[in-house]
Amino acid sequence: MQDFQQEKALVRQYLADMESASADAVESVMAGYAADDYRFYGVHPFNELSGVAEVAAKVWRPLKQALTRMQRRQDVFMAGESEIDGDRWVTSMGHFMGLLDGDWLGIPASRKLVMLRYAEFNCVKDGKISRTGFFVDIIGLMHQLGINPLPVQTGASFVYPGPRDHDGLLFDAHPPEEAARTLEVLNLMIDDLSELNRTANDRCPPELLARRWSEDMVWYGPAGIGATYTIERYQQQHQYPFREGLKDKVFNGHVCRFAEGNFACFFGWPNLSNTPTGGFLGLPGGEIRADMRVVDVYRREGGKLVENWVLIDIPYWLKQQGLDILERTSSIVNPA
Repeated sequence: MQDFQQEKALVRQYLADMESASADAVESVMAGYAADDYRFYGVHPFNELSGVAEVAAKVWRPLKQALTRMQRRQDVFMAGESEIDGDRWVTSMGHFMGLLDGDWLGIPASRKLVMLRYAEFNCVKDGKISRTGFFVDIIGLMHQLGINPLPVQTGASFVYPGPRDHDGLLFDAHPPEEAARTLEVLNLMIDDLSELNRTANDRCPPELLARRWSEDMVWYGPAGIGATYTIERYQQQHQYPFREGLKDKVFNGHVCRFAEGNFACFFGWPNLSNTPTGGFLGLPGGEIRADMRVVDVYRREGGKLVENWVLIDIPYWLKQQGLDILERTSSIVNPA
């Protein structure tokens, strides 16, 4: 049976060493695991970076300095072979927890406990981490501090739980046939969405979603959109506002997409391109086309998807349209 235990062991040790490292030590820790041509793909304002020195200086050191006694609290840990290019990836998803004792990205210190939602994808080649996809929900952190950079969201805002059955930490090997079943359901769902894009069907009936989704689906969306429960409320609180508020939607593909057991995940760079016509996120429309970078993590039960954790790099999507919510937020709540 094909397994990914070596890749999992490498990444688990890397994550543990990074958690225990001081802010000043993260570069040396990364150097022991990363390939010479290491590439990093992060949310705005990190974006594309190269080499451990740049990633340590711009991402991990500032985060470690701001979020003291930081813990990585994983809800999902999984690995597999990407059906995009055959590379081997390990995904960790959950929250960074710590005390916000310093400013971060212009967000002012609160000296209180915060939870920063994340999804991290690490590609392992020849015993080294060659690429990383790194998504964090910056707006979700703002919400915990009482900062709301966007209009009222359609879904619910809270610190999201992990899988209902608490079975997302796939440290052991799992039968490949289960991963194949999960990918089959996922790809059929992606085909359904692509058909909606092709036909510009922005108000599909619930029966279409019910082909791949449980009636009691839970969709944990990014802050700014929020979470929702059941097909009916998902359509009301996310799918219809998303589809009707954006036009010319094009699916661009994924950097990696894989499954293990009854979990699947992917991220794109970018996944989608679209043009806002008004209403999405409670904002006015325009004719500025923008790209969306998106992470999805899924849990399957039987032949249906039941839970979906989603991160969208909303600050990047807005910045392409001329609104830098990080800069604006900082200028208002942390002008010094």
